[in-house]
Amino acid sequence: MSRQERAKQFMPFAALKGYEDALRKKEKVTVPKAQLCPERQEELDRILRQIRRNDMVTAVYFQEGEYVKLTGMVSRIDGTARILKIVDTKIDFEDLYEVEVQEVGREFDRSCQNP
Repeated sequence: MSRQERAKQFMPFAALKGYEDALRKKEKVTVPKAQLCPERQEELDRILRQIRRNDMVTAVYFQEGEYVKLTGMVSRIDGTARILKIVDTKIDFEDLYEVEVQEVGREFDRSCQNP
């Protein structure tokens, strides 16, 4: 028996393809979307009005049961459609939890956090 054929005997066997990935998805802890207090929402709106295209920002936003942190350059901000686009990721204003402009160092008040 050749060395390759002998090695095949000891290769792991996955009877259910994708089962491990499905288990990992189940292990993910989901959290409910936090409601921002009115003061914090006003401050977030103020910061969003000041953000311009090509600003470097860090945003924390709610997506599919978890909070995601993304840093990148703003490629589009649309106050009418209420969308912030960082590189290729579109984020609804309603899903934003925190925004920080990197160049200026502006960050909104964290006094009423609740997630």
